Amino acid sequence: MKQGFVHGELMMPGHLACQGCGGTLVMKHALEAIGPNMVLVIPACCWTVIPGNFPSSALNVAVLHTAAATSGAAASGIRAALDVKGMHDTKILVFAGNGETFDNGLQSLSGAAERNDDIIYICYDTGACMNTVVQRSLATCQNVCETKSSLSQPKSKNKKNMIRIMSGHKIPYCATANIAFPDDLYRKVKNAADIKGTCFIHVLSACPSGWKIPPEKAVEISRLATCSKAFPLYEVFNGEEYRITMEPDEVLVEDYLQQQGRFRHLKEEDLDIIQERVDYEWKILLQRSMIEPFRINF
Repeated sequence: MKQGFVHGELMMPGHLACQGCGGTLVMKHALEAIGPNMVLVIPACCWTVIPGNFPSSALNVAVLHTAAATSGAAASGIRAALDVKGMHDTKILVFAGNGETFDNGLQSLSGAAERNDDIIYICYDTGACMNTVVQRSLATCQNVCETKSSLSQPKSKNKKNMIRIMSGHKIPYCATANIAFPDDLYRKVKNAADIKGTCFIHVLSACPSGWKIPPEKAVEISRLATCSKAFPLYEVFNGEEYRITMEPDEVLVEDYLQQQGRFRHLKEEDLDIIQERVDYEWKILLQRSMIEPFRINF
């Protein structure tokens, strides 16, 4: 499995991602946190193309590319095979997009979580199926216009809450993370690597092409998502214990939304409704959290 790999940088220069791709930051920090003793499972998504072709791949770890809906099952199979060979310390990382997590890959992920297989599952959430030209996903925010909707008919449903779904499986560890807070992301992946059982991390990953933002603004706008409470950062242990890892300053959600072209059609009344929803979800999260959060300055 390791033959031919020279361990150093686990994600090397020369990948094929778009400028400003948040997924590249997620991958880099995740690989650094886990280390070289791992198998990486990638379902059909942007990351099928981004690393490039072997032997010129930008990923310096063992990789299995699999079908879009099968990453959870594939990871479980690899885990079982490695355990039979006594390779219990080798980590299994699934790195999947939101389409392969929220949508067609949910069944196999749920199966792995129900068995509590010893895998780490990271969903880099771009908010749509970006590799198929920005198509709607169950991860797409309400009121977003994507390639198969018009300004008069944006998405009408709320985004699925994957952390609640996964914590409902009572797995050891769930967390949210954001590319704008790399130390928090690194720590959470490191925590997951030290835990035996299924761990799920949901990472906000800006996509400049899909969000219609300048590539150089990807991290700045991602930061606003957390500072406005639109994407709070927290952990859930064993499906029961909630811990907020960063409490934002008072930034309005419109400060986050209005910088993105995908929300350019929103009116003031739309923004008010979204703000009410964000405030409500934050209140619920505060009630569930048993640990006092610390503040960040924006």
